[in-house]
Amino acid sequence: MSASATPSAPLIAPENREFWQAAAAGRLLLRYCLACARPHWYPRAICPRCFAAHTEWRPASGSGLLYSYTVVNGVPPVIPAYVQLQEGVTLLSWLVHCDPAQVRIGMPVSATFVNSAQGQAVPVFQPAADRHT
Repeated sequence: MSASATPSAPLIAPENREFWQAAAAGRLLLRYCLACARPHWYPRAICPRCFAAHTEWRPASGSGLLYSYTVVNGVPPVIPAYVQLQEGVTLLSWLVHCDPAQVRIGMPVSATFVNSAQGQAVPVFQPAADRHT
């Protein structure tokens, strides 16, 4: 059985509006600090590491490793997961297009987008060797 479900609509605020606009276009963005040159997640205008107010959006690779997950049994099953992106940040998302029995911590995953019930594109992840975009 393949895990898939419809996520809830995101809460769009001024701090993350550009992120959700990019998601609607099928692009994943991360916020980068211009002072310490590191990405951070969750998006915010002030760097959580050095507190600099000079940050900008940059494209993310969308590639990462599964850090942690759980399977919520249902029809269909839902797999909430933490994904550590190649850039070093960890996102809470969902795994889709996969058999829950085949999911393993450390497996390569890649970003894809699904629409929420309200139509907003939401980034989710799938096994990297099994792309369904």
